[in-house]
Amino acid sequence: MDIIDKISQGMGHFSRAEQKVAKLILSDLHFAASASINELAQRAQVSHASITRLAKSLQCENVRDLKLQLAKSTAVGERFLGTSLVERENISHVYSSIQEILNLNAGLIEEHVVQQACDAICSARHCLIYGVGGGSSMLATECQNRLFRLDILSNAHSDPMLMRMTASTINKNDVVISLSISGVSPDVTDATRIAKEYGAVVIAICPEGELSALADFHLPIKTQESDYIFKPSAARYVMMAAVDILSSEVAMKNQRRSKEKLRRLKMQLDKHRNEASGAEPVDTRFPLGD
Repeated sequence: MDIIDKISQGMGHFSRAEQKVAKLILSDLHFAASASINELAQRAQVSHASITRLAKSLQCENVRDLKLQLAKSTAVGERFLGTSLVERENISHVYSSIQEILNLNAGLIEEHVVQQACDAICSARHCLIYGVGGGSSMLATECQNRLFRLDILSNAHSDPMLMRMTASTINKNDVVISLSISGVSPDVTDATRIAKEYGAVVIAICPEGELSALADFHLPIKTQESDYIFKPSAARYVMMAAVDILSSEVAMKNQRRSKEKLRRLKMQLDKHRNEASGAEPVDTRFPLGD
């Protein structure tokens, strides 16, 4: 439990003096994190001992530890800590934020890097795809969904232990595609490092950082978060675009095999739709299993 939650849940259970300090902290986190014990005591109109007792009540080692934890909480950002209600954005904001993030990323991925990465995928025995968390795990599955239909043997994993286990069974020159919208994903980084130790070719779709440094081929992305915290991050569209770039080029390089797989897939889907509806589909260009 973080320090803000501890203070909030403790309200009503502290002593009167501790309560005054707690209210002061919640009303001005930046001040509380940077103020001296004298300044805290003076503004809350309590003794130094009351502040020390509050720190102990919150299971902090001392007042210094309390301030350190407050500083970490304020680093999360004011937009999550304010008590005032967030003003609703117009629904067009969803579209505009997607356009903005795509424009920001346009041109970041270099053509020759994509071509080399696709050569590695097409020649690999097996392709492992790693991603954890909401967006990256979903897009790891989406990446597998793109590749299997192109006759690329691939498996997506989001469970940290399975990622480590499969990474340790990789063969030399097999491919690992590591996805991280933030670029800071310890589980993905650890599994990627293990796979690389066993000779895997690493393709990373992520911002610059520790994970990208492990990659043989890096497809860079940039994130840009707004203060409107209730809208899902538009950055996942950037990663989806990178996955589409990669899979489209794999399809081109592998087209003799992938065209036949796509033909079979289309035939079976249309047959399934025909049987379900009892008639020919109105649109013969339905998406392929999407």
